[in-house]
Amino acid sequence: MDSQPHIAVVDDHRDIRDLVSKYLAQHGYRVSQAESAAAFRKLMERNGIDLVVLDVMMPGEDGLSLCRELRSTSELPVIMLTAMAEDTDRIVGLEIGADDYLTKPFNPRELLARIKSVLRRVQSLPPQRATPKAREIRFDRWLLNVGRRELVDDGGLAVPLSTAEFRLLSAFLDHAGLVLSRDQLLDLTVGRAADPFDRSIDNQVSRLRKKIEADPKTPALIKTHWGGGYSFSAEVFG
Repeated sequence: MDSQPHIAVVDDHRDIRDLVSKYLAQHGYRVSQAESAAAFRKLMERNGIDLVVLDVMMPGEDGLSLCRELRSTSELPVIMLTAMAEDTDRIVGLEIGADDYLTKPFNPRELLARIKSVLRRVQSLPPQRATPKAREIRFDRWLLNVGRRELVDDGGLAVPLSTAEFRLLSAFLDHAGLVLSRDQLLDLTVGRAADPFDRSIDNQVSRLRKKIEADPKTPALIKTHWGGGYSFSAEVFG
Protein backbone atom coordinates (compact mmCIF):
# COMPACT_ATOMS: atom_id res chain seq x y z
CA MET A 1 0.00 0.00 0.00
CA ASP A 2 2.92 2.34 0.72
CA SER A 3 3.80 2.27 -2.97
CA GLN A 4 0.60 4.14 -3.74
CA PRO A 5 0.81 7.93 -4.22
CA HIS A 6 0.30 9.95 -1.05
CA ILE A 7 -2.21 12.78 -1.50
CA ALA A 8 -2.61 15.70 0.92
CA VAL A 9 -6.03 17.36 1.07
CA VAL A 10 -5.76 20.90 2.44
CA ASP A 11 -9.10 22.60 3.10
CA ASP A 12 -10.57 24.37 6.11
CA HIS A 13 -13.94 22.66 5.55
CA ARG A 14 -13.89 19.30 7.30
CA ASP A 15 -16.77 17.88 5.27
CA ILE A 16 -14.89 18.49 2.02
CA ARG A 17 -11.69 17.00 3.45
CA ASP A 18 -13.54 13.92 4.65
CA LEU A 19 -15.44 13.45 1.38
CA VAL A 20 -12.35 13.76 -0.81
CA SER A 21 -10.18 11.66 1.50
CA LYS A 22 -12.71 8.83 1.67
CA TYR A 23 -13.19 8.80 -2.11
CA LEU A 24 -9.47 8.80 -2.88
CA ALA A 25 -8.80 6.11 -0.27
CA GLN A 26 -11.45 3.93 -1.91
CA HIS A 27 -9.43 4.19 -5.12
CA GLY A 28 -6.19 3.06 -3.54
CA TYR A 29 -4.50 6.32 -2.60
CA ARG A 30 -2.92 7.14 0.73
CA VAL A 31 -4.51 10.34 1.99
CA SER A 32 -3.68 12.83 4.73
CA GLN A 33 -5.67 15.88 5.74
CA ALA A 34 -4.73 19.39 6.82
CA GLU A 35 -7.08 22.20 7.77
CA SER A 36 -4.62 25.04 7.18
CA ALA A 37 -1.31 25.99 5.60
CA ALA A 38 0.42 25.64 8.97
CA ALA A 39 -1.01 22.15 9.48
CA PHE A 40 0.12 21.17 5.99
CA ARG A 41 3.70 22.25 6.72
CA LYS A 42 3.74 20.02 9.80
CA LEU A 43 2.35 17.20 7.66
CA MET A 44 5.12 17.73 5.10
CA GLU A 45 7.75 17.46 7.81
CA ARG A 46 6.52 14.01 8.80
CA ASN A 47 5.47 12.51 5.48
CA GLY A 48 6.45 12.29 1.84
CA ILE A 49 3.68 13.87 -0.22
CA ASP A 50 3.20 13.16 -3.94
CA LEU A 51 0.44 15.69 -4.70
CA VAL A 52 -1.58 18.28 -2.81
CA VAL A 53 -5.23 19.19 -3.34
CA LEU A 54 -5.28 22.77 -2.08
CA ASP A 55 -8.22 25.07 -1.36
CA VAL A 56 -7.72 28.72 -2.32
CA MET A 57 -9.97 30.33 0.29
CA MET A 58 -8.75 29.48 3.76
CA PRO A 59 -8.68 31.68 6.86
CA GLY A 60 -5.28 33.10 7.71
CA GLU A 61 -2.78 32.12 5.03
CA ASP A 62 -4.66 31.31 1.84
CA GLY A 63 -3.96 28.62 -0.72
CA LEU A 64 -2.40 30.98 -3.25
CA SER A 65 0.28 32.01 -0.76
CA LEU A 66 1.03 28.38 0.10
CA CYS A 67 1.12 27.40 -3.58
CA ARG A 68 3.59 30.21 -4.30
CA GLU A 69 5.83 28.98 -1.49
CA LEU A 70 5.64 25.36 -2.66
CA ARG A 71 6.51 26.31 -6.21
CA SER A 72 9.55 28.32 -5.09
CA THR A 73 10.95 25.43 -3.05
CA SER A 74 9.77 22.24 -4.76
CA GLU A 75 8.13 20.60 -7.77
CA LEU A 76 5.28 19.13 -5.70
CA PRO A 77 2.19 18.93 -7.95
CA VAL A 78 -0.68 21.18 -6.82
CA ILE A 79 -4.35 20.98 -7.80
CA MET A 80 -6.23 24.07 -6.59
CA LEU A 81 -9.87 24.14 -5.52
CA THR A 82 -11.51 27.47 -6.32
CA ALA A 83 -14.94 29.01 -5.82
CA MET A 84 -17.12 28.94 -8.92
CA ALA A 85 -17.20 32.73 -9.28
CA GLU A 86 -13.55 33.40 -8.48
CA ASP A 87 -12.04 33.28 -11.96
CA THR A 88 -9.23 35.57 -10.82
CA ASP A 89 -8.10 33.00 -8.25
CA ARG A 90 -7.94 30.35 -10.95
CA ILE A 91 -5.82 32.54 -13.24
CA VAL A 92 -3.49 33.64 -10.46
CA GLY A 93 -3.15 30.06 -9.25
CA LEU A 94 -2.03 28.85 -12.68
CA GLU A 95 0.31 31.82 -13.08
CA ILE A 96 2.14 31.03 -9.83
CA GLY A 97 2.55 27.40 -10.77
CA ALA A 98 -0.51 25.33 -9.86
CA ASP A 99 -0.71 22.23 -12.04
CA ASP A 100 -4.48 22.16 -12.39
CA TYR A 101 -7.62 23.57 -10.81
CA LEU A 102 -11.17 22.51 -10.08
CA THR A 103 -14.12 24.72 -9.23
CA LYS A 104 -16.45 24.03 -6.31
CA PRO A 105 -18.80 22.24 -6.19
CA PHE A 106 -17.04 19.43 -8.04
CA ASN A 107 -17.57 15.76 -8.82
CA PRO A 108 -15.05 13.56 -6.93
CA ARG A 109 -14.69 11.46 -10.08
CA GLU A 110 -13.41 14.50 -11.97
CA LEU A 111 -10.94 15.29 -9.19
CA LEU A 112 -9.71 11.68 -9.32
CA ALA A 113 -9.25 11.91 -13.10
CA ARG A 114 -7.28 15.14 -12.76
CA ILE A 115 -5.06 13.67 -10.04
CA LYS A 116 -4.29 10.66 -12.23
CA SER A 117 -3.55 12.93 -15.20
CA VAL A 118 -1.20 15.21 -13.26
CA LEU A 119 0.67 12.31 -11.67
CA ARG A 120 1.09 10.61 -15.07
CA ARG A 121 2.49 13.77 -16.62
CA VAL A 122 4.82 14.46 -13.69
CA GLN A 123 6.17 10.92 -13.84
CA SER A 124 6.75 11.21 -17.61
CA LEU A 125 9.09 14.21 -17.28
CA PRO A 126 12.71 13.42 -18.14
CA PRO A 127 15.42 13.55 -15.46
CA GLN A 128 17.41 16.76 -15.05
CA ARG A 129 20.89 16.74 -16.51
CA ALA A 130 22.13 20.10 -15.22
CA THR A 131 22.13 21.49 -11.68
CA PRO A 132 19.07 23.76 -11.60
CA LYS A 133 19.90 25.32 -8.22
CA ALA A 134 23.34 26.54 -9.31
CA ARG A 135 23.81 30.27 -8.79
CA GLU A 136 25.45 30.71 -12.19
CA ILE A 137 25.14 28.57 -15.29
CA ARG A 138 27.40 28.97 -18.31
CA PHE A 139 26.63 27.88 -21.85
CA ASP A 140 28.01 28.91 -25.21
CA ARG A 141 28.91 32.62 -24.80
CA TRP A 142 26.39 33.23 -22.04
CA LEU A 143 26.25 33.36 -18.24
CA LEU A 144 22.87 32.99 -16.51
CA ASN A 145 22.65 34.21 -12.91
CA VAL A 146 19.71 32.18 -11.63
CA GLY A 147 19.13 34.18 -8.47
CA ARG A 148 18.94 37.50 -10.31
CA ARG A 149 17.41 35.97 -13.44
CA GLU A 150 20.07 37.87 -15.39
CA LEU A 151 21.55 36.73 -18.70
CA VAL A 152 24.92 38.25 -19.65
CA ASP A 153 26.98 37.68 -22.79
CA ASP A 154 30.77 37.27 -22.95
CA GLY A 155 31.12 41.00 -23.50
CA GLY A 156 29.35 41.81 -20.24
CA LEU A 157 26.11 42.97 -21.90
CA ALA A 158 22.99 42.02 -19.95
CA VAL A 159 20.02 40.75 -21.95
CA PRO A 160 16.60 41.08 -20.28
CA LEU A 161 14.47 37.95 -20.02
CA SER A 162 10.73 37.83 -19.46
CA THR A 163 9.44 35.38 -16.85
CA ALA A 164 8.33 33.00 -19.62
CA GLU A 165 11.72 33.22 -21.36
CA PHE A 166 13.59 32.61 -18.10
CA ARG A 167 11.48 29.53 -17.31
CA LEU A 168 11.95 28.17 -20.83
CA LEU A 169 15.72 28.74 -20.80
CA SER A 170 15.94 27.14 -17.33
CA ALA A 171 14.03 24.10 -18.59
CA PHE A 172 16.44 23.71 -21.51
CA LEU A 173 19.51 24.13 -19.28
CA ASP A 174 18.18 21.63 -16.73
CA HIS A 175 17.58 19.05 -19.48
CA ALA A 176 20.39 19.85 -21.90
CA GLY A 177 20.83 17.24 -24.63
CA LEU A 178 17.37 15.74 -24.21
CA VAL A 179 14.55 16.09 -26.72
CA LEU A 180 11.61 17.71 -24.95
CA SER A 181 8.13 17.58 -26.44
CA ARG A 182 5.93 20.66 -26.46
CA ASP A 183 3.79 19.10 -23.71
CA GLN A 184 6.87 18.51 -21.57
CA LEU A 185 8.05 22.08 -22.08
CA LEU A 186 4.60 23.33 -21.11
CA ASP A 187 4.77 21.15 -18.01
CA LEU A 188 8.19 22.55 -17.08
CA THR A 189 7.34 26.20 -17.70
CA VAL A 190 3.67 26.95 -17.11
CA GLY A 191 2.38 23.89 -15.27
CA ARG A 192 0.55 20.73 -16.21
CA ALA A 193 -2.78 22.56 -16.51
CA ALA A 194 -1.74 24.12 -19.82
CA ASP A 195 -3.90 23.48 -22.86
CA PRO A 196 -2.44 20.42 -24.60
CA PHE A 197 -3.02 22.18 -27.94
CA ASP A 198 -1.29 25.36 -26.77
CA ARG A 199 1.26 26.46 -29.38
CA SER A 200 2.71 29.24 -27.20
CA ILE A 201 5.89 27.19 -26.68
CA ASP A 202 6.75 27.67 -30.36
CA ASN A 203 6.39 31.44 -29.97
CA GLN A 204 8.47 31.44 -26.78
CA VAL A 205 11.21 29.39 -28.43
CA SER A 206 11.26 31.85 -31.32
CA ARG A 207 11.63 34.82 -28.95
CA LEU A 208 14.34 33.10 -26.90
CA ARG A 209 16.29 32.21 -30.04
CA LYS A 210 16.34 35.87 -31.04
CA LYS A 211 18.08 36.65 -27.75
CA ILE A 212 20.64 33.85 -27.45
CA GLU A 213 21.34 32.56 -30.96
CA ALA A 214 24.06 34.10 -33.15
CA ASP A 215 21.71 33.50 -36.10
CA PRO A 216 18.10 32.87 -35.01
CA LYS A 217 17.21 31.71 -38.53
CA THR A 218 19.82 28.96 -38.29
CA PRO A 219 19.71 28.07 -34.58
CA ALA A 220 22.71 26.25 -33.14
CA LEU A 221 21.63 26.12 -29.48
CA ILE A 222 17.92 25.25 -29.57
CA LYS A 223 17.36 22.52 -32.12
CA THR A 224 13.97 21.67 -33.62
CA HIS A 225 13.00 18.00 -33.88
CA TRP A 226 10.11 17.74 -36.28
CA GLY A 227 7.30 15.86 -34.61
CA GLY A 228 9.36 15.57 -31.43
CA GLY A 229 9.84 19.04 -29.98
CA TYR A 230 13.08 20.79 -29.12
CA SER A 231 16.48 20.09 -27.57
CA PHE A 232 19.25 22.26 -26.14
CA SER A 233 22.55 21.30 -27.79
CA ALA A 234 25.11 23.51 -26.03
CA GLU A 235 27.33 22.16 -23.25
CA VAL A 236 26.20 23.46 -19.86
CA PHE A 237 28.51 24.27 -16.94
CA GLY A 238 27.49 25.01 -13.35
